This record gives sequence, structure tokens and C-alpha cells, in this order.
Amino acid sequence: MILDGNLLFTGTSNGASGGITATANTDSVAQTTGTYVCSNVVDLGISGLPTSASGGGARDIGIGDNPMLKLFITTPVAMGSSGSATIQFELDGGVDNGSGSPTWGTIMWQSQAIAYNAVGAGMAIANVDVPRIVPGQALPRFLRVRFIVGGATISGGTVEASIVVDRFDQVVGTSGALSAYPPGIVISN
Repeated sequence: MILDGNLLFTGTSNGASGGITATANTDSVAQTTGTYVCSNVVDLGISGLPTSASGGGARDIGIGDNPMLKLFITTPVAMGSSGSATIQFELDGGVDNGSGSPTWGTIMWQSQAIAYNAVGAGMAIANVDVPRIVPGQALPRFLRVRFIVGGATISGGTVEASIVVDRFDQVVGTSGALSAYPPGIVISN
């Protein structure tokens, strides 16, 4: 998997300088109940071809191609809470307001609300292709990821969200080994 800083929704590597950023690639989910916007907005705009006002000028990010670009959201650091906290993620699309800034309005993808204690370190939250536009939605020039904390305050943890060409989706077993094989097992061909 290759991370492109221009397609990274979290962290400081894409220009964010404050807010909920935790590291170069991650944002902190240690928040009180509420809705939080990840540190970076991905701008799919192409200057002048065609005009980027009113939703135009968004580049094709390969929706329908094979392989398709993927929305990748993971938790490098496990979450903590003293209550019954949940977390939910959304991918929003927005059009150009005519001045080069986004006007938000369409939720293109949404996860289920996940109990904080079910979110371990390295867990993949989003394992979806970048969604097609929804009926009636203008082609988005801007994309952002939001997360909603519900139930109680989350006391720790980070999230990394980006668009990638491919993901590493190998199952990790309870022992920490890939595909649940214990270390030292040799499979004959």
C-alpha cells in the first residue's frame, strides 16, 4: 500500500497545522461526544479545466476502474474510554462555492457506530471502494472524513484516513499472526 500525502485526510503531512492532529499521518480521536472533521480536505479540483465553480473541475479519481481507489481508515493506536463510547466515520463530498472553497452537503459513505472497546490497534474501519456519487449529487470537488463520538468521551487513540490504490487486507488472528496461523507453522504445498 502506498500513501500519498495529497490524499491523506488526517495528520499534518498535507498541510494541517493544528486542531485534532496527532502526528504527520494521524488525528487524535481522544474527544468528547460530538462530530469532528479530520485535519485535511482532499481537493480534486483542476484549475480552469473546466471552470471549477459550482462543482465543475473535479478530476476523475477512477471510480469504476479496476483496481478502484479505496477509502482506507485505520486505528494505529487503540481507543480508550471509561464509559460506553462509540465512534462512527463518514466520507463527505462537497462542491466549489464559486470562490474555491467547499460547500458540504452529501454523505457519500458512513460506517456503523462502533463500540470503542471493539476498536483495537491496527483495525481497519473502512474497507470500501471510493463511492460513486449518490443520485442528485453534483460531482464533488472536495472530500473530507468526519467522525462522530457518541455515548461517552474517548480518552485515547488515533485514526489514519486516506485514499489508496490498494489496501493490505490480510486477516490477523488473535495471536497477532496473519491468517490466524500461529508462528512456526509451515504449510506444505
